Amino acid sequence: MCIGPFAPKVPSFPAPPPPPPAPEPPPARDDPEVNAVADDVRKRRLAAKGRQSTILSGGLGDTVEANTGIKTLLGG
Repeated sequence: MCIGPFAPKVPSFPAPPPPPPAPEPPPARDDPEVNAVADDVRKRRLAAKGRQSTILSGGLGDTVEANTGIKTLLGG
C-alpha cells in the first residue's frame, strides 16, 4: 500500500449527460391517420393473398407422376 505523497489519486468523473426526452405517446386507434395505414396494410394483405391462392403447387412443383400410358384421340 502506498500512503503518502506517492499514493495514486482517484480521478474525478464528469457529470453524466442529461437523460433523453421522453418519447411521444403512441397514436390512438381512432386517429384517422392510423385508420388509413391499417386499411392500406389490410388491402396489401388481401392483394397478396389473392395472388397466392392461384399458386396450386408448392415449392417443389408438381410432384404427381405424369399419366403417359393412355393413348388419346389427339395424342396419337
